[in-house]
This record gives sequence, C-alpha cells and structure tokens, in this order.
Amino acid sequence: MEPVSGQAPATAGATFASISTAYYPTIVAIFAPLLLISNICATKGVAFGPVVGEWSIITDGGFFLFPLAYVLGDVLSEVYGFKATRRAIYLGFAIASIGALAFWLTMLLPAADFYPNQAAFETVVQAFLQVLLASLAGYLVGQTLNAFVLVRIKAFTKEKHLWARLIGSTVVGEFADTLVFCLIAAGAIGITDTNDLITFVAIGFVYKTAVEILLMPITYRVIAYVKAREPSYQPAGQPG
Repeated sequence: MEPVSGQAPATAGATFASISTAYYPTIVAIFAPLLLISNICATKGVAFGPVVGEWSIITDGGFFLFPLAYVLGDVLSEVYGFKATRRAIYLGFAIASIGALAFWLTMLLPAADFYPNQAAFETVVQAFLQVLLASLAGYLVGQTLNAFVLVRIKAFTKEKHLWARLIGSTVVGEFADTLVFCLIAAGAIGITDTNDLITFVAIGFVYKTAVEILLMPITYRVIAYVKAREPSYQPAGQPG
C-alpha cells in the first residue's frame, strides 16, 4: 500500500512529501491546538496607546499567538501539500469545537455553593463562544486560502522563490482571516465604534502579516529541516 500524499491534482508539477512519517503528526499536534488557545486569549480586548489623539492600537489578547498558526500552516503547505494541510485545518476546527462544547456544558452545570465566580465564568464563556465562531469562520477561510495560494504558486515556481509563496499566501490568507474574524468578534470583545473596528481590522492584518514576514528566516529553516529529513520528499530534478 502506497503512503497517502498531500499533493493536490492541480499541482502535479510540484513536489510534496507523504504524510505517513513522524514529522507531519508532530507539526499538526502543535498546529491544531493553537486555534483553541488563541481563542481563549482573544476574549480580552487589548488597547495600546493612545498613539495619535484619541486613536489607540486596538487588538485582542490572542495577537501574539495566532500568527504562529500561519507559520506552521506554511510549513505544512510547502512540504505536504494542500490536501494534507486541509486535513490539519479540519483537525484544528474539531479540537476548537470540542473545547467550545466542553466550556458550554461546564457553564450550564449548577455551580457549587462555595463557587463565587459563576457570573464571571458565564461572561467569559459567552464571549469565547462568539469569538470562537468568528475565529472558526476566519480560520477556515484564511487557512484554506493560505494553503491554496502557496500550493498554487509552488506549481509554477517549484523549489524556487519560497519567499514569494510565503508572502503571497500570507497576504491573501491573513487579510481574509482578519476581516472575517473582526467583523464577527468585534462585539464580543467590546468594539462597537466604526473607527475602532477599522483600526482592529487594519492593525490585525498589518501585525499578523509583519510577524510572519519577520519570522520568515525561521520558517525557511523549519521547512528546510523537514524537507531534508522527509524520506518521501524528492525535489523535482533529483533522483529517487
């Protein structure tokens, strides 16, 4: 039986590794829970400033963690292809959904007499559920576009111009993700003003994109490390 490949039919000219080795599940084991963890952090609205007059940098508490999911998504897409990355995205979606169900059921359980924080817990969980809905919608759209664009560019560039694949997929994926997420989640973290919403979207997109670009040297090294150690990864033009 041949190993399952993450290669999409439309990208037959590009090279991808099979997913039947140790590196794929290890990366996915880190990638998938990031959605749940970042969503819990994102229930808190965060403001830095004011920067100019009444303007502040408006974001959420998950701002420092969520870009890492896109870095790992780039690694998965570059090494294993669109189908394998989509599988990891669905797994992250499932983990976040299980987490949401667990929090919701816990919220409904009767509080013990000695537990004084039921109201606070309900407030956090209700905000989390709205943020989770926003994040799941943005995550599915953004990560899918991120993987699709990277793999499509790789079909033309093969092993060359990795920077173009990483930046191009990041711009498309992060913009779609940030826009969808912010439009749905703004109310949950207390953003009701139009100017604050615009700032929330703009800062989120610029920040996440900038972080991924700054982390690109690390992404390069991780991708090179995994490619070199994946027996099933044979770049075009090499024997094997």
